[in-house]
Amino acid sequence: MRVTPLVTAGLGLAGLLAGGMPASASPAPASAASPAVHQRVGWGPCPARQAELRAAGARCAKVTVPLDYADPGGPVIRIAVSRIRATAPRGERRGILLSNPGGPGGTGLAHTLSLRPALKDVAGRYDLIGFDPRFLGESTPIACDPAAPVPAPGPVTTRRADFERSVRSSRDTAERCQRHGDNARLLPHATTRNVARDMDAIRAALGAPKLSYYGVSYGADLGAVYTQMFPGRSGRVVIDSSTDPAATQYELFQRAGAPLEAALDEWAAWTARHNGTYRLGTTPARVRASVQRLLDGAERRPVTVSGVPLDASLLRLVLRQFIQHTEYDPALAGTVRDLTDAAAGRPVEPGPELASLLGLFSSPELADSMLGGVLFMCGDRGWPAGGWPKDPETYWRNMERSRAGQPVFGPLVNGMMAPCAFWTSTSREPATVIGNKVPVLMLQARRDNNVPYEGALALHRRLTGSRLVTADIRSHGVYGRGLPGLTPVPCADQAVNDYLRDGTLPAADLACPSAGEGR
Repeated sequence: MRVTPLVTAGLGLAGLLAGGMPASASPAPASAASPAVHQRVGWGPCPARQAELRAAGARCAKVTVPLDYADPGGPVIRIAVSRIRATAPRGERRGILLSNPGGPGGTGLAHTLSLRPALKDVAGRYDLIGFDPRFLGESTPIACDPAAPVPAPGPVTTRRADFERSVRSSRDTAERCQRHGDNARLLPHATTRNVARDMDAIRAALGAPKLSYYGVSYGADLGAVYTQMFPGRSGRVVIDSSTDPAATQYELFQRAGAPLEAALDEWAAWTARHNGTYRLGTTPARVRASVQRLLDGAERRPVTVSGVPLDASLLRLVLRQFIQHTEYDPALAGTVRDLTDAAAGRPVEPGPELASLLGLFSSPELADSMLGGVLFMCGDRGWPAGGWPKDPETYWRNMERSRAGQPVFGPLVNGMMAPCAFWTSTSREPATVIGNKVPVLMLQARRDNNVPYEGALALHRRLTGSRLVTADIRSHGVYGRGLPGLTPVPCADQAVNDYLRDGTLPAADLACPSAGEGR
């Protein structure tokens, strides 16, 4: 998940929770081919809602692909694609550059365009290609039955009541999505492997011999799957903030607990140094205690801010969103101060960051904003239904056990029962086992608490032709950090641009010096 300041645009609750998902795992047979080789692409104006693309002079089109690649003569769907043509002299052009912004479930029609300031002179060497993955955005969509209004938490609650409410919500999402229209037939084809095939269909339709690519978070895992399925068609591939391809999705959620707690320790130390502003404690331990009191109280009485009641699970979600980047430390401290005051019954005018999240939580479209993430978290098979346990009591036990060592984030990452636990429409394909020697440039923040560093090391070992560029920062995403106003990592930006420009990987793995993280 690539985070724009404080709220991930367009990803909703699933985007906040799911930093990355495991690359759905196994080499495709050598005969796997795109059906789009002879397809004529009809370029025209981009949709009116895509103001950025229209202003940049991009053209848009739809590429037709099979719903089921095992049945290339069967039903088809359409993938929305955008293009900004290369401007460099012909001898300096490098073909096409595709990208994916993560999620899972992020739309990306304008994403490659958004990278242009970070790409600098490299941007003109490529046709910049954006796309909305199947069933999302301007591509052939999937919809669910309308969600029933979600009753707000009452004035008092308990841990168990909050948990059971979340289980009911997950079950409802699974049922209303699977029973809607023709979804029982469509949903098994919402998989990472099929998105990779669609990417190759785009490559073929555009007449490009190879596909160069940048993907972040889930987009990084998608890039790894593409190199496995189409090694001979992989051009210059850059993957940023990836996960362990052997882990289940639920395991990935659980593994985030320890780095999240470590990040909270970092933030508590910073906040203690600024106690005169935030009044949360003069030592890291006291700041931690302030957070714990807030959560413990919300497990009995939800905290109401601007008319929106927040139970402890939502408060943990707010904390997780802010803790991802060091630059957000002041916003997190101000938010905890606001929440602490609200819990004490004092009037609160929430800051802009908290107000934005409150708007998301109270939106009637909240349930549907999860759909994109649900499709691909649940559709991939590698492990039955992504490895999400079926029994709610498994989550409850794991959540309660985690409190001893991970009191703030353990209940969130262990107790979140995704709709996937109730999903029945999963792919029948085997999992993709990652293991190849395609040249790949990998990026990873050492203190990423969304997709931990160890997961990138596991993927790095499987991608034997890869080089790993690390930055010792607390961040989710390394390349182009300056685009949303975060502190850039010039060494990483240069490594990416050099590779995309010249095709040369670093001679060895590279550790970038810290740029200060905006402290």
